[in-house]
Amino acid sequence: MAATTGPDQRRSVEPTSDDERELRIQLAAAHRLAEKFGMAELIYTHISLRVPGNPPTYLFKPHQLLFGQIKASNLVRVDLEGNIVGESPYRVNPAGTGIHGAILEARPDVNCVLHTHSPYAVAVSSLDCGLLPLTQAALRFSGGVAYHDYAGAAVSAVERSRLAEDLGDKQIMLMRNHGVLALGRTVGEAFVAAYYVERACQFQILAQASGQPLVMPNVEQRTRVQTGPERLSGRTDDAWPALLALLDAEDPSYRD
Repeated sequence: MAATTGPDQRRSVEPTSDDERELRIQLAAAHRLAEKFGMAELIYTHISLRVPGNPPTYLFKPHQLLFGQIKASNLVRVDLEGNIVGESPYRVNPAGTGIHGAILEARPDVNCVLHTHSPYAVAVSSLDCGLLPLTQAALRFSGGVAYHDYAGAAVSAVERSRLAEDLGDKQIMLMRNHGVLALGRTVGEAFVAAYYVERACQFQILAQASGQPLVMPNVEQRTRVQTGPERLSGRTDDAWPALLALLDAEDPSYRD
């Protein structure tokens, strides 16, 4: 599907280096793919990507634009407090930068943070049991899921601190009654994690909806998945080149 254009796309912010240009392409691709796979919610929710250097900054989505309108040149660069660095015709969502700034500041091992309100993850975040070790998709995250009691927009220092504390060293956080955070060292790692946590939640909701007793994998099955190459901390971005090739074949304008 071709990207939608609009009056807010008439100006662009040029990347300042070849390295940042590549980061912008990667992050723009993640937005287009999130739209394609049903993870977007109009102009809301967001994906961030750290830009190496000092002072710390990261790339972020212009608040006015849909995920399908994002391209490399219209991403906004902000500092950890959510202030726009350089010139931009856009504004950013303070609630969004509150979340991403807090996580990127607390987790120097993380470069990309993907926050969605994807339907099944929101449903599971609203269940007292949370994500169950029910399927292979869920076992990818066994021991790697944190939970956060959502207390409104992360615009206060208190809420930012609570987010970082609840996340700890985990790669996934279900925000109760709200959404999910998926973290990665790369854009591909974060995106694939977000994709699979949504699938795990979908499988769980479908199984629970049957009203039948649930069959949990045994200890041997759980161990096999947790220690295999599919483990989150391993090769979780193997699919990323194929996803980029898919975008390039359908609509490469995200690279502009």
